[in-house]
Amino acid sequence: MDMRQLKYFLMIAREGQITRAAKLLNMEQPPLSRQLKQMEDELGVKLFDRHGKGLKLTDAGIHLKRKAESLFSQFNETIEEMKELEQGVRGVLSIGAVFSCSSLLPYPIEQFSQKYPQVSYKILEGDHYYLGEQLEKHAIDLVFARLPFEALTEPKQLMVMPLPSDPFVVIVPTMWSQYHDKASFELSELADLPLLTLKTDQTTHMHEQVLAACSKQGFEPTIICECSSVALTLALIAQGMGVALLPRSVLSSFMDPRIKIIPLADGELTSDIGLIWLKDHYVPKRVQFFIETLKEIYSPSSEQA
Repeated sequence: MDMRQLKYFLMIAREGQITRAAKLLNMEQPPLSRQLKQMEDELGVKLFDRHGKGLKLTDAGIHLKRKAESLFSQFNETIEEMKELEQGVRGVLSIGAVFSCSSLLPYPIEQFSQKYPQVSYKILEGDHYYLGEQLEKHAIDLVFARLPFEALTEPKQLMVMPLPSDPFVVIVPTMWSQYHDKASFELSELADLPLLTLKTDQTTHMHEQVLAACSKQGFEPTIICECSSVALTLALIAQGMGVALLPRSVLSSFMDPRIKIIPLADGELTSDIGLIWLKDHYVPKRVQFFIETLKEIYSPSSEQA
């Protein structure tokens, strides 16, 4: 078995069908079928079961797929490492950000671009689950996320660099004139107000954090809407539907005169943020230097800290 056969196997596993895999590999179906049979004969295991019109990986196939992906990842990392020895810091820096952290990206990228103008960028937004998948596939290098990182990725596979915590604030509709001159909110004052929270099927920590803070104050909030989108949450608030407790940095990307931001009086409720990347993998120079740039920005002596 060689790398070429592993490439064929991965394409079949990805497409779930030999015909489609052969087309993408620019080859005929019979030779691809023969290559798959040779692999199964050599390994002494069945890699696929028939599943309707397609193919489904067996337990042995799932194990080989995991190993093959890891092998190709190491191979590609080695090639990239060799190129960097000659070319220096360049290439594409791929960054993922959960929706509530996207406002944290512009300043670090601007600072990094001044030092390394030959680096370009690819930026993906998504929830923890999606970005965890992209990180494991090496489709992105880094992720800005709220902590804990609620992905399926094993925590022991990840490096996490904590960033400064983000205080929660109360967002109210500007049309609620009784709050025009209000300087701060006591958390207990939310007991009688309709509340909107951020929550998806995969990411629930911020929602649960708000519930726990309210419970600590002795009340259960009246949640009228659980939203998966920051933009939708703020749009509903702007229409007077209710209020929300959100980390302050979320609001920097949404300047809307129809909403008002009011600090919490005690300032105890904060959201932890981290920069996340894969452990035990080659970290390209552009990624290493971007991490160092973040450390400089958030160092105690920095004005941005």
